[in-house]
Order: sequence, then C-alpha cells, then structure tokens
Amino acid sequence: MKAEDLREKSVDELQKTLGEEQETQFKLRMQQATGQLTESHKVKQVRRNIARLKTVITQKAGE
Repeated sequence: MKAEDLREKSVDELQKTLGEEQETQFKLRMQQATGQLTESHKVKQVRRNIARLKTVITQKAGE
C-alpha cells in the first residue's frame, strides 16, 4: 500500500480501508496471543498501513 495510491481515493474509501486494516490488525493480534501467528512481520506491515491511512485522511481533511 503506497501513499500516492491512497491519495487518489476519496475519504469514504479511505475510511472503509482503514476499518478493514484495523480488523486485520485485531485478528493478527489474536493469533499472536494464542501462538498461532506464523508470519509475524505482517503485524508491522498492518500497523504502518494504518498509520499511512490516518495520515492521508488527515491531509485530505485539511484541504
């Protein structure tokens, strides 16, 4: 997920994507807590995607 791709989307699409990423983050954290997580690098990726989405949403709100 690249920031330049996100800037092309509308705020509603970004909000929807943010919700999906937060749901993914929750599922990964549950897997990690129960010891079922095999790809631990995905936690970091999802966390950064959420930060990217929030940044772009904030930028669009200021425009």
